[in-house]
Amino acid sequence: MYRKIEEDLIKWKEDYKMPLMLIGARQTGKTYILDEFCQNNYANYIYINLDKEEDIKSIFEETIDPDKIMEKIEIIKKITIDPENTIIFFDEIQVSERAITSLKYFCESSKPYKIVCAGSLLGVKINRFKSSFPVGKVTIKYLYPMDFEEYLMALGEDKLIQEIKSHYLTNEPLMNPIHEKALLLYKKYLILGGMPALISNFIANDYDITKVNFDLQEQIITSYLADMNKYTENTEGIKNNQIYNSIPKELARENNTFKYSIVSKDARKIRYESSLDWLLASNMIIKCDLVEKNESPLKAFVNGDKFKLYLSDIGLLRALSNLDYSEILLDKNAMYKGVLTENYVASDFYSKFKELYYYNFAKYEIDFLIKIDGDIIPVEIKSSRRTNSKSLNEYIKKYNPKYSIRLSTKNFGWENNIKSVPLYAIFCIK
Repeated sequence: MYRKIEEDLIKWKEDYKMPLMLIGARQTGKTYILDEFCQNNYANYIYINLDKEEDIKSIFEETIDPDKIMEKIEIIKKITIDPENTIIFFDEIQVSERAITSLKYFCESSKPYKIVCAGSLLGVKINRFKSSFPVGKVTIKYLYPMDFEEYLMALGEDKLIQEIKSHYLTNEPLMNPIHEKALLLYKKYLILGGMPALISNFIANDYDITKVNFDLQEQIITSYLADMNKYTENTEGIKNNQIYNSIPKELARENNTFKYSIVSKDARKIRYESSLDWLLASNMIIKCDLVEKNESPLKAFVNGDKFKLYLSDIGLLRALSNLDYSEILLDKNAMYKGVLTENYVASDFYSKFKELYYYNFAKYEIDFLIKIDGDIIPVEIKSSRRTNSKSLNEYIKKYNPKYSIRLSTKNFGWENNIKSVPLYAIFCIK
């Protein structure tokens, strides 16, 4: 399945200067995408899993000199490494802090060693690195769950993608049958999410949502919870679990600003803040900060005590919430569909903007503020065709933005300086 990050990998290959590190949550496809890239773009490729190949992992405990590392790998694997035409993929590199440190010396080597690496919870490892992290010596890229456009690509809907992009630019409504088709695909994406295993299973079952093996989502969640215990102290692992499992309840509240008291009745910031940082660094969850001014740069006006939390993948939120797929297809649970919709938007925006902000004024709230071409644009989310909103109207009156965006299940349009964008077209917003 095609992933947009392939374009970044090709650019890295063409302008190689330093090793590449791919960071992302477990099961987002890091190993798969790097393995495919290496096989398809290099004459010689060496794959090394440091979690399984203890003999090679131990090399880094003895030396972090690139030439010596390569010499030892050649002996262990009985190969000859040609730096000019060989790429080496160190997978699960988080198990060896010394291996991460060695990337600095690979970068500075006079020989053109080509190194890529990935690993589970690599973001956490970097955040808590005890040695000297090779800052400025590694190209870091992030891989997120498949977005809606990648999902459509996997389904072979290239013509639909082009039609959506065209109407996003013109603001002209799609023909109703095409609009309805796109909405149905969007509903199925809310159910499946962007984890490659789920989308592959959906395709393998002839696009029949009733035949999808949703145990795959449960297995991913179980692996996430297991990681929280495996890579942390016992007490921190428990707190990580509590925060992660509380997010569906947090989002279902009318005021879904994060409260530690929802996690546990005795939870306090001082006790749980490090666990929250761990989850954010793991890329399992996403944070959206409240800003006290809708001015640039938004980051300068963040209220550090008020924020919202979302899961990184919408399908995992559905599974963690124990929401049956039929409730989404048949619009039976309008309240919680709004929760899923908000998380869907948050996941997409975060993968592009890397930061999320919302805004309160008087008694009103704007779901998201994003920056497009230097302008701060308010974004309102509606999970249905009903788009009446006092909050956005009051924001427009008070601040007169260049324009506003309303995401809903309505067709494309432009009215009262509000750009109406169907939820399935969110990938067009850049």
